[in-house]
Amino acid sequence: MNELTITVKIADRPYRLTIKKDEEEIIRKAAGLINEKVKNYSDNYAFKDKQDLIAMVALQNGASILRGENEKESKNNRLIDKMKEIDKALSENLL
Repeated sequence: MNELTITVKIADRPYRLTIKKDEEEIIRKAAGLINEKVKNYSDNYAFKDKQDLIAMVALQNGASILRGENEKESKNNRLIDKMKEIDKALSENLL
């Protein structure tokens, strides 16, 4: 079996996960990044409880993902436009 059970701590709370062995490093790094962001928010902003901090980290991560997706889509569209230009130029020169 290619699965592994690990425990990661996020905001001082342990989470037991069953994951694929090859995902362990990514999962542990992701938990570390979340913890760093939670600490940063707790050091710099007033908060009532850790749920507030985790919500802000989730919002920050979600916004980052959406920015990346928008950038990727924009780059893909520019690439498609360039490929169409190249295709057109090749077609015109081959005829």
